[in-house]
Amino acid sequence: MAEGKVNNYLVPNVSKLKGHKNVDLRNRLDKNVSPGEFNDLLKKQLGEDIGVHQKQEGISLSTHAAKRMRERNLEMDASEYHKLKDAIGKLKSKGGRDSLVVTDKAAYIVDVGSNKIVTAIERGKMAENVFTKIDSTLFVD
Repeated sequence: MAEGKVNNYLVPNVSKLKGHKNVDLRNRLDKNVSPGEFNDLLKKQLGEDIGVHQKQEGISLSTHAAKRMRERNLEMDASEYHKLKDAIGKLKSKGGRDSLVVTDKAAYIVDVGSNKIVTAIERGKMAENVFTKIDSTLFVD
């Protein structure tokens, strides 16, 4: 690499320009403001915003779940949606991560952290199926 060039671009040495002065701004800062105050305020605000968004989030379907629901003629009405949403809330409070939620219509594998349905199967066709990689199960009326 040639001196003063990076990837064939000339990079001038601006540290040696005439009139270059070091400016110390520490004496201009408000003495009552601690250095971490802005950072603390930012984290608090972001945390509150994240909490608001989590409360307003709905349920999403993975591509696989949407395909399975179409193939199996499973429709999600308002009642089923609210059952799943309430179930996800309960599972979150108990530390569930990858869960099986069984309603009167279907069984759903749910990624609790992302409020996402991973797959679905009709309730009447659950027999003989093996559900793997789940850490919790919830039966919903």
